[in-house]
Amino acid sequence: MHVGVLALQGAFREHRRTLEALGVSVREVRLPGDLAGLDGLVIPGGESTTMGKLMMDFGLREPIRAFHEAGGAIFGTCAGAILLAREIDGAPPQSGTQPSLGLMDVRVRRNAFGRQRESFEEPLEVRDLAAPFPAVFIRAPVIEATSPDVQILARRGGAAVLVRQERLLAASFHPELTRDPRLHALFMDVARGAA
Repeated sequence: MHVGVLALQGAFREHRRTLEALGVSVREVRLPGDLAGLDGLVIPGGESTTMGKLMMDFGLREPIRAFHEAGGAIFGTCAGAILLAREIDGAPPQSGTQPSLGLMDVRVRRNAFGRQRESFEEPLEVRDLAAPFPAVFIRAPVIEATSPDVQILARRGGAAVLVRQERLLAASFHPELTRDPRLHALFMDVARGAA
């Protein structure tokens, strides 16, 4: 399996480290040509507005959309989940200052769990995982609405925080900032199914 990590900004090194520990071949993606030959792509946590603008500046939006259309799997965490959403803070993609890929049938609200100083970690019950996952929430978005095609895999206080739609996986939190590789392993299962 060959997986790319979008390496424009944010916690891409931490994702790379976790994937490599699982034995996955990883490539950092900064330009459209870096997507060639990949089975999956991880879009990391970071600053969603900055990452979205850099994605546009580097000409990556349409190539990433084409990568997914051709069968590629994508995992977005925190800011990455925002970039996957069809609707952000009540606005569709490409309206205003937050560019996104608009691939996943979800509506997200940014910073729903508070500011940086209100960050926290808590065990999260995740569908099909035997034990709770140590979820790290940092200026995390909440997934406010989903279409019937989206599976909710985890909730916090009734709000969806981990969802899947076919070859797309999105987490409000930062699995890359833990020592627990189970969500990355889940993404590899998604990517293998796509391949």
